[in-house]
Amino acid sequence: MSWGFEKGRLYNRRRDIHARFGGQMQGGIITPQRFRVVIIVTGEVGLGHGYADRERPDGVFEYFGEGQVGDMTMQRGNAAIAGHSSEGKSLLLFRDTRDGLQFVDEMVFETYHIERALDRKGAQRNAIVFELRPISAIAEQVDAQPVEAAPLDELLRRAMAAAGAPPPGRVAGFRNVYQRSADVRNYVLARAAGHCEGCKAPAPFPRKDGTPYLEPHHLRRVSDGGPDHPQFVIALCPNCHRRVHAGQDGEDYNSTLGSGMADIEPNVSV
Repeated sequence: MSWGFEKGRLYNRRRDIHARFGGQMQGGIITPQRFRVVIIVTGEVGLGHGYADRERPDGVFEYFGEGQVGDMTMQRGNAAIAGHSSEGKSLLLFRDTRDGLQFVDEMVFETYHIERALDRKGAQRNAIVFELRPISAIAEQVDAQPVEAAPLDELLRRAMAAAGAPPPGRVAGFRNVYQRSADVRNYVLARAAGHCEGCKAPAPFPRKDGTPYLEPHHLRRVSDGGPDHPQFVIALCPNCHRRVHAGQDGEDYNSTLGSGMADIEPNVSV
């Protein structure tokens, strides 16, 4: 569940989304100003405007950017999708049905490509197609990967590269969203040096590979998983992690953790 939305459940756009978050009343990309969330809507109605969203066999959802006439550009809503991870914002995908908006999943932007497609007037143009992965699949994949051992400065370099804007298309040597998420996790766990960055206690037990067991927590997301910036990710013991998500003071505790990141992550500006 992300931001209280349950996968497969139907919601009313005006009552459940705009009344709560605000944002654009029309269009498929909603970018509320007061909340760290980007909401995107897919559906058959977009076919008439040249948007041919689809799911690939490998689980990637290809989502056409905004712009009904002429070449699409990386600005406004399109820029919000591409930059959601580095901004610490959740990306929520809904499907427009005749009965309301059905929540699909929280997604993570992996990369994008350009393809030729028709615009609303029937003219050929360059369309931006975002390649998105479900955040639940990313978390499972990363958890299954062993923690990599390397010098801290090398892990930081990889983590910072992972947090940067991905290149368009499938560039040779480009690390996919699973690998980039693992890069951030590996650095954050190494930075913690075996101690919870919340309560400062030692990790409660070792992983199977012998490394201290701590859990990455994304300070600016309700969910966890997906590539993010090291200044927004903290290593927590299971107790502190559950306190954030299930504790009565979870929201306040999360804010307290965020306030301490300037001391925890000195390599970047918070």
